[in-house]
Amino acid sequence: MINFPKRIGKRSFLLVLGIASAAIALAQTAAPVTPATVRVRGTIESVTTTGLKIVTRSGEVVDLQLAPNLVVNEVYPITLDQIQPGSYIGTAAMPQADGSQKAIAITVFPEAARGTAEGHRQFDLTPQSTMTNATVAQVVTQQSGRTLSVQFKGGDMKILVPDGAPVVTFKPADRSLLVQGASVSLTAQLVDDKPIANRINAGRNGFVLPY
Repeated sequence: MINFPKRIGKRSFLLVLGIASAAIALAQTAAPVTPATVRVRGTIESVTTTGLKIVTRSGEVVDLQLAPNLVVNEVYPITLDQIQPGSYIGTAAMPQADGSQKAIAITVFPEAARGTAEGHRQFDLTPQSTMTNATVAQVVTQQSGRTLSVQFKGGDMKILVPDGAPVVTFKPADRSLLVQGASVSLTAQLVDDKPIANRINAGRNGFVLPY
């Protein structure tokens, strides 16, 4: 996760992404360089036809351009009951001493996105947090929350979902969702020395994204 200075403008953001791009170039001198990607979470402060100004969750300010082929998804809440055996989910979580994971928030993928980024990995939400994209094999209801047994290529895992953990899904949207005050989580790349947002998840009517 990249930590920005207290308030950053385009020049500082370019520097951060430029350093990341240079690191990739050094590591892949014999291969084409993939533009460095960073994730930005926050609230839209202002929007134009070509760009956004985001206030991040820590209060920093980031200016971004919008890619011509920008992908926008609407993230919205659903109930825990909608997670059933066979559901394909992504879980932001914290590791537990017994090897299980305690869910921070869960995304239920629409069927068309089944298999997206399958596996278990570190996540940039909080220190030590993880992300597991997997298929639910079993749901066990407990006195407080539920335990999900999930399976992914090369492994399986138990995920404790405490009462109150946010559960969301998403659907395709368009740029009309990008309004002042909207909660967003986006990815951006350095293209031709410009930080450009290429994918944005956003909430509608004040819904705040859990991650």
